[in-house]
Amino acid sequence: MFAKAFRVKSNTAIKGSDRRKLRADVTTAFPTLGTDQVSELVPGKEELNIVKLYAHKGDAVTVYVSGGNPILFELEKNLYPTVYTLWSYPDLLPTFTTWPLVLEKMVGGADLMLPGLVMPPAGLPQVQKGDLCAISLVGNRAPVAIGVAAMSTAEMLTSGLKGRGFSVLHTYQDHLCPEGRQLDIKKSSYKKLSKFLQQMQQEQIIQVKELSKGVESIVAVDWKHPRITSFVIPEPSPTSQTIQEGSREQPYHPPDIKPLYCVPASMTLLFQESGHKKGSFLEGSEVRMIVINYAKKNDLVDADNKNLVKLDPILCDCILEKNEQHTVMKLPWDSLLTRCLEKLQPAYQVTFPGQEPIVKKGRICPIDITLAQRASNKKVTVVRNLEAYGLDPYSVAAILQQRCQASTTVTPAPGAKDSLQVQIQGNQVHHLGWLLLEEYQLPRKHIQGLEKAPKPGKKK
Repeated sequence: MFAKAFRVKSNTAIKGSDRRKLRADVTTAFPTLGTDQVSELVPGKEELNIVKLYAHKGDAVTVYVSGGNPILFELEKNLYPTVYTLWSYPDLLPTFTTWPLVLEKMVGGADLMLPGLVMPPAGLPQVQKGDLCAISLVGNRAPVAIGVAAMSTAEMLTSGLKGRGFSVLHTYQDHLCPEGRQLDIKKSSYKKLSKFLQQMQQEQIIQVKELSKGVESIVAVDWKHPRITSFVIPEPSPTSQTIQEGSREQPYHPPDIKPLYCVPASMTLLFQESGHKKGSFLEGSEVRMIVINYAKKNDLVDADNKNLVKLDPILCDCILEKNEQHTVMKLPWDSLLTRCLEKLQPAYQVTFPGQEPIVKKGRICPIDITLAQRASNKKVTVVRNLEAYGLDPYSVAAILQQRCQASTTVTPAPGAKDSLQVQIQGNQVHHLGWLLLEEYQLPRKHIQGLEKAPKPGKKK
């Protein structure tokens, strides 16, 4: 909504009656806020302005500005918090998480698509279609966007996390966001910056010199000065402590990954008798049972050799190649079942602890570990596809940086949309393998590149 410049119609100071009405509206719109919190958000005496504007698409929007920062905006009689407000009240709305690369797209006016969501260990927040939600980035719980859910959580999971997830209304760094709150020296007891700097220099906290004519610069700071060392951040209130404790990351538990098979159009006749249609997902054991029952029900088991199955027209069309149609009349059970599984489309089901299963077509990409050469012939270890297994690349990078005592970077993965890769200096496959296999308990079959670990006695 604010991706492009808007036109301001009016900017006026709020009246007392309007201030009281705004407080009542905030209480109604956000019932989880207490009376004190509402008073903090809509102060009784501080400057509060009402800005009426037209967004670039013509929408009439009312914005409430306090201390130079927008705190709320109203659209079609609905009240919404800004990201500034959510930084003070991060639990005001259910929060979904995405990757830093996605923020750039949302700032440009894009909605948040479900493939861009990060699946947290505790599962997605439970919301209904039309609910107002906050959007944050991995590694930072401060919300960066506000949007409306395009579907319920249950529908998101059923869709396999595909499609549009949220209609984005407002983001950090859009045109509604100013540069942020700045210190107004005129409202302090010093009134002028020169007096403030003079006082700090008299107390020997800083040293100020005129390095060029008319320009004073701070050239030194005494970080051991009692005025600095005695400064402490106020203890958080019990409420904020509860919020912080509740937001701590839970231990990682690997997802349960199960291979599935999807029925294509070419095999619907074989599976329709068992109640399955095109696009149905089946486990391997279910496929075997359906084929066995089909053969027995239609008297296709060879009377002279129980290990052979006669092929009727449906089986011929489903599993035989064109050049085999008139030459292959029977198949052994194992060959029949193998061919049937090969003709089905691959799929898989991922289930994170405490969440509904997510089913997707295709094969899940393994975590890919490679070695690459960089400047000065230095080796680096690169790992991709962590997100598919519920792992945060930034968290993995931080752990490896500490374990390996080597620099790490997180960058966009080439050729992969909204995916990141972690790069670690040196051959760190051994450390990476230990982290993934032993600590995260991921199955070895879902990791490729472990053989690249340095052999004993060789330099990394």
